Amino acid sequence: MQTLYKNFDLFDGLKPEIQKDAWFIVDSESGKIVKLGFKDAPDCEKVVDLKGKYVMPGLINSHVHLMMNPITNKLEYLSEAEVAFTALNNLKEALKAGVTYVRDCGCAFDVDIKLRRLQEEGQLGGTEIVPSGRPMCITGGHADFTEGIDGETTWGHLVDSSDEMRHAVRRQFKLGAKNIKVMATGGVMSATDQIDDTEFSVDELKTAVAEAHTKHMTVAAHAEGTQGIHNAIIAGVDSVEHGCLISDDDIDLIKEKGIYLTPTVIASYTIPTYGEGKLPSYMVDKARGFLDKFYARMKVVNKAGVKLAFGTDAGTPFNRFADTPKELELLTKVGASNAEVLLAATKNSAHLLRIDDKYGSIQEGKIADFLVLDHDPLADVKAVQQVDKGVYKKGVKVY
Repeated sequence: MQTLYKNFDLFDGLKPEIQKDAWFIVDSESGKIVKLGFKDAPDCEKVVDLKGKYVMPGLINSHVHLMMNPITNKLEYLSEAEVAFTALNNLKEALKAGVTYVRDCGCAFDVDIKLRRLQEEGQLGGTEIVPSGRPMCITGGHADFTEGIDGETTWGHLVDSSDEMRHAVRRQFKLGAKNIKVMATGGVMSATDQIDDTEFSVDELKTAVAEAHTKHMTVAAHAEGTQGIHNAIIAGVDSVEHGCLISDDDIDLIKEKGIYLTPTVIASYTIPTYGEGKLPSYMVDKARGFLDKFYARMKVVNKAGVKLAFGTDAGTPFNRFADTPKELELLTKVGASNAEVLLAATKNSAHLLRIDDKYGSIQEGKIADFLVLDHDPLADVKAVQQVDKGVYKKGVKVY
């Protein structure tokens, strides 16, 4: 069966404009858009009149942690069953918020890889996953959290040499990871380090990139401190995550190399806003300590025209999957235009995740993942925060 959707204004995820009076036809078997046009819509066996509303592609969140519960904030001694249960709940919440694809950037027990396998087998629908599995970190560094009821494993692979990095990346490749996450610096949520601690050498990062790129995987670098950001860029990662204290020279370099930056502004916003008295003081103190510098750096990044990807670090404290659209608004507060943030959440993130052959834009031949909004998102990105927006996955209305 084919379904005609008509009478809507379109943000297609490719051009920074709204196209009036659009329509497209979706094939129910493939979930693809088979024909798209404007004004006079053809006849079709099933017709849905969207009554002048606005359609845009589903959001692609390129930085989440499906294993994390942002309310309980339990980070250690999680069982695999607990991780899987939390991940499934987070996927449902993400879909309702309008997120139709995510990249998990570090998941204990490789649960994200296992869930993705179920999706490929047709056993699990909803928001789709680009999995990274367990991240790479140094001993005592960001992601050296003890996991399992009996503490039998760690969240990250503990990697302390180039040879160990090579082995760990190959292990993740064997399991089915599509992205490798490396913790290039310290972070807010780890008790043992500071955000400007440098936690991998350039050689170790280059080994990760070389191994991943020869196996059709990407590399995302958690990098908050200046030197670690520089090391990640020099190593040739595909995306720098956070990038909080990026230098002027590295803004020029990341732009020259075409590396994506994923600011995850909301992750730094929620901890100091909601964490006082509820989170360990080191988390709140670290987040507050660099917040103004981070925002200032992001304004320089956006003025320079660095390629933005869209990610929220969802799962981190008080950073709910339901709040994903808030990141669009926060990005505009650090200097990005409405068009830039919408394109980051669609076309750019699809390109970074290497799924842009099927996702990230409304085009003929692409999968029909789209949102239906009451108001124009290009005029005001807060339109995407609409609670009762329509969410369609592969042409089927799911919310």
